[in-house]
Amino acid sequence: MSEHPDEDGYRGQASLVVGEHEFAVSVDLRGHFQPIDGYYRWYGRIAADTALSATVGGRKTSAVLRTPQGEAVGELSDPDPWDRYRIMGTSTPPFTLVTELDALEA
Repeated sequence: MSEHPDEDGYRGQASLVVGEHEFAVSVDLRGHFQPIDGYYRWYGRIAADTALSATVGGRKTSAVLRTPQGEAVGELSDPDPWDRYRIMGTSTPPFTLVTELDALEA
């Protein structure tokens, strides 16, 4: 679960499916609504994983990310110098969004 329930995002364990391979990974995700095009964009980093790196090989690729809160299709790209892959997606994220009504009820 996110450490900050009043912010959009998720930090914790997830399952990443790339092709026929599934990986147990740790993720740090965030997102924001883009008013120009009306889409919600979510993004984050996946902790370094040698099996994932061997499978993906630094190439952009489609993947499904599952958290305890949901799942979404995203794209893996550009591992950083610490071999953490970036993941990003558009529309419904793989985590719960906090709405203004949720914030008022808290």
